[in-house]
Amino acid sequence: MTAGPFETTITGRVGADGSLIAADPPLANLNARAGGRDGGPLAVPQIAAIARLARRLRVTVSRGAIAADGDHDLDLWVRAQPQGEEVALTVTGWTFRARRLAPIADEPRRDEDFERAAADWRWETDNMLHLTSLSPAAAGAAGVDTRKLIGEPLTRLFSFIENSDGSLPVLSALAEHRRFDAQLAAVRGVGGARYLLSAVPMTDGRGRFAGFHGAAARADPAHEAPPPISDTVDGTAFAARLDDALRAPLDRIIANAEELCTQTEGPLRSEYAGYADDIASAGRHLLSLVDDLVDLQAIERPDFTPERDQIDLADIARRAAGLLAVRAAKGEVRIDRPGDDEVIPATGEFRRVLQILVNLIGNAIRYTPEGGSVWVRTEAEDGVASIIVADQGKGIALGDQARIFDKFERVDVSEPGGTGLGLYIARRLARAMGGDIKVDSAPGQGARFTLTLPAV
Repeated sequence: MTAGPFETTITGRVGADGSLIAADPPLANLNARAGGRDGGPLAVPQIAAIARLARRLRVTVSRGAIAADGDHDLDLWVRAQPQGEEVALTVTGWTFRARRLAPIADEPRRDEDFERAAADWRWETDNMLHLTSLSPAAAGAAGVDTRKLIGEPLTRLFSFIENSDGSLPVLSALAEHRRFDAQLAAVRGVGGARYLLSAVPMTDGRGRFAGFHGAAARADPAHEAPPPISDTVDGTAFAARLDDALRAPLDRIIANAEELCTQTEGPLRSEYAGYADDIASAGRHLLSLVDDLVDLQAIERPDFTPERDQIDLADIARRAAGLLAVRAAKGEVRIDRPGDDEVIPATGEFRRVLQILVNLIGNAIRYTPEGGSVWVRTEAEDGVASIIVADQGKGIALGDQARIFDKFERVDVSEPGGTGLGLYIARRLARAMGGDIKVDSAPGQGARFTLTLPAV
């Protein structure tokens, strides 16, 4: 085994499905030793995780990794760059070392005093100062959906203001990979509210700089201080805190459980793989509840107004069906979606319409028996654009058809299902966009849900 690093740069390419579709010999051989096969999933979990992160954030991610290779550890520096639906890998370092007790997953080190510091909201970046996380409370300051800022440079959110001596603490800290405090910054747009930014550096498993974990505290005395959070009075604040506190740990629980299920780091006894699958399912259920509660607070605000854009309902239906294809295949359910040549112009907010259709088609898959089908059809008539989602489930009694659109209501609570909020949220969203959702069903005859929106 070579003791020193390879001098050359090793490249590879990961497909949209996570498969290693091209690789220089050292990477291909490492993948094979990890149990991978030609054209199969990238089997080196540390490199695969970096590729997934780059694809999800749509930004280039560069960080160190320590991979096990036989009786040795392999130190790597991995750069993952999204290129369309694929990710281009550049790997340098390739230093073999004797096996040592060291963490192989990225674990940010946090400053305890910083964690206790008062802040209105928190943020995180990668080592290139691209945003990787934002507290939901940041939406009020930024004036946009915070999810749209993920992957954007920190300067897309803030305009940094020089100190009296002309210095910028954030730039000095970035150069030296150290903590900074009292960086004055103005939020772009929405009146340019000023915040004091502080942050501590995060490191990867080899102690390399991996980004900042930061806090933002209101700085401009001309702006009224935000009211104290009251969980009993301010439901929006409660939902924001719930999302902030639970999303990151649930994401990690789900990711770790799914990695155990795939057995990328070695075979597991069947019962342990089953336990991991149960943990992942429970985590996804809790995460969906968090999503629903946050959405619930948003749509029930009196000032909630979705965007009114020109959209193609047929295209969104095809996208929703594609997102649920794996779930349908697992249940041996066929989705008959609109043809590629179908176009149904309508007005509404793309993201919200996609959310509605994912809910309706997901419910149809859940209640359709194995071997059955879900039909997704389009119609346009008299200024109304429609999507019909029909299943082959057991149907819904007439007396239950109004109740299923109420909060936390489900026809049969003994059956596995969602949170009882999905249809309530979907109908509220549809009506906010000038449309509606209706159901037509009878016991034993399946169910037909129709989403209508104003046609263009």
